[in-house]
Amino acid sequence: MSSTPPRLPVAESWFAVEPAADGVTLITEPYVDEFLRANIWHVRGRDADLLVDTGNGVAPLSPIVERLSDGPRRPVIAVATHTHSDHMGGMHEFADRLVHRAEASELALASDDAALVKSAFGEEFLRGMEEAGYRLPEVLLSALPTASFEPASYAIAPAPPTRLLDEGDAIDLGERSFAVLHLPGHSPGSIGLWEEQTGILFSGDAVYEGPLLDDLPGSDVEAYVTTMERLRDLPVRAVHPGHDASFGRARLVRIVDEYLSRRRGGGG
Repeated sequence: MSSTPPRLPVAESWFAVEPAADGVTLITEPYVDEFLRANIWHVRGRDADLLVDTGNGVAPLSPIVERLSDGPRRPVIAVATHTHSDHMGGMHEFADRLVHRAEASELALASDDAALVKSAFGEEFLRGMEEAGYRLPEVLLSALPTASFEPASYAIAPAPPTRLLDEGDAIDLGERSFAVLHLPGHSPGSIGLWEEQTGILFSGDAVYEGPLLDDLPGSDVEAYVTTMERLRDLPVRAVHPGHDASFGRARLVRIVDEYLSRRRGGGG
């Protein structure tokens, strides 16, 4: 009998779209394993729309974004909260590409080690992910975007940034504006986007419901602790994270306190 794994089915639609409150829409890739299934957030603005992260780049994202615009087509400002492949895979599809200056070269060169098959990851990395709670399947997809797609040949495209972001910068959509928060720890240039008038925070991978990863290449536990202390003081109403479901301030405080207790206490 052949040891070749069965061919995966082809998905009818690669992306799932779910409206949220305050002009926000969640886009996900449901056929991607949860380890790499990053949230993509779309925000409608008066003069421009905001796209927070762009997924894995497995299938074209821009047609989905175009359909989310109400009325005349507006420019799309694509922001990478950081440059891990599951967040920046589709950045090359958009004309306006923003990222924190600490990770500008990673976006420009698509230098993150993107992979959709378990065999492409090193044994040490896989052990670390299992310890964190992630057990990776042999193929990190449950379906294919097209019949010709080969998971083992997957790579993301370079996307030179058109604007470099720093702490305190504003992303203006017309009647809405998001402030850039530099939130290092998960990665050197991790950022959040904060809208004070609504209390919305797009947190990237700085904070979410699942296992928080602070031992990846470029991670910094001390910086992560400082980031968490900062987030605890932020008067958020809704956190829209880089993975998993959105949550409110009470859950944010619990996640932060659990992390700080573990790291300040020297736990692994």
